[in-house]
Amino acid sequence: MNIDSSIITTTLQATIRAGTPLLFTVLGDIFTERSGVMNLGLEGLMLVGAISGFAVSYSTGNLFLAVIAAMIAGALLGAVHAFFTVTLRINQVVSGLAITMLGTGISGLWGKGYIGVVAAQFKTLEIPFLSKIPFIGSVLFSHDILVYISYLLVPLMWFYIYKTKPGMILRAVGESPAAADARGINVFMVRYFYTMLGGAITALGGAYLSLAYTSMWIENMTAGRGWIGIALVLFATWDPAKAMFGAYLFGGVTALGLRMQAAGTTISSHILMMFPYILTVAVLFFTSTEKIKLKVGAPAALGVPYSREEKT
Repeated sequence: MNIDSSIITTTLQATIRAGTPLLFTVLGDIFTERSGVMNLGLEGLMLVGAISGFAVSYSTGNLFLAVIAAMIAGALLGAVHAFFTVTLRINQVVSGLAITMLGTGISGLWGKGYIGVVAAQFKTLEIPFLSKIPFIGSVLFSHDILVYISYLLVPLMWFYIYKTKPGMILRAVGESPAAADARGINVFMVRYFYTMLGGAITALGGAYLSLAYTSMWIENMTAGRGWIGIALVLFATWDPAKAMFGAYLFGGVTALGLRMQAAGTTISSHILMMFPYILTVAVLFFTSTEKIKLKVGAPAALGVPYSREEKT
């Protein structure tokens, strides 16, 4: 009985750890897409965040500076995406794919000198009293500080989006930029701000991989998590609370696959590693049509460039 309980506890802990980078990524993209800007560059943003955070951690040993550096790098790459999509109004899908390739290239080139070295890493920080709660305490409150930040970010984002005036403005711009513009809202500024903010939070998901999940830089260490994040935004219907459930669901699939490998299952490890991506394809398949997207709550102006000259 004790052995079974221990296995369940460690698997659930691994679920949260595996789901945290996805959670940051999805939350960041929710901000961006709520403003009407589609971003398929999550993989590139995560990789830039991962290498930026790791490089600063290795150079300074200061994890706080490492996190700030990762978020700044993500915001800057988000600004590039905003410039192309908001100012130049080029196709948002094309720009997002370009951001992925740019981020992958930057991280690969920058990271060559860091392969094989170890940097400072976030350690487990047990929360007094809460971590002592039977079962739940060890599962939820025996993690590093970035996990706790992700816990707090979800309700804060939900409240911000649905219960505050800035959140109402964000949703208005994503639903009808022309109507928002007519009310005196600067649509371009709003889209720039949330594309950069979303890039910063998404990059934090990448930084989690290099500063907490491991303490090493590995080229392409995101391993497709950015693409999973795109599917999770659809799965979560652009809602932070549902994003948490979706991220941990995918994290659980990953953790379960690793646990089955460790238990010596006869199932091929390659098949087990495919589970999260199979689930991603399934989500994209069932939510890919425009009709379904609108039905589940996609911003009406998502992916549509806005121009004052084209207002009706």
